[in-house]
Amino acid sequence: MDEAYNSLVFAPWIGTAIAVGYAVYLKLKTPDHKVSADVKPCVNPGIKKETDRVVDVIDIENLGPKAAFCRCWRSKKFPYCDGAHTLYNKH
Repeated sequence: MDEAYNSLVFAPWIGTAIAVGYAVYLKLKTPDHKVSADVKPCVNPGIKKETDRVVDVIDIENLGPKAAFCRCWRSKKFPYCDGAHTLYNKH
């Protein structure tokens, strides 16, 4: 009888741990925002939203002609930029 009682002492702790674990699982599994079918997602969802165009300049030694690399994945000349993102940056 003592062994059964000793096992039941831990039941509330085990139940609480399972409930907290399940709540964390549900929070991490469910996305915070859902995109509806009629709304297209932003190309740039969170980087430098206050500017129309995201441009970074890096000063390195002269290695050759200038090159603009695509970061929106819409370029026909990927990995180089062809300006395909200009329509999407105005949103």
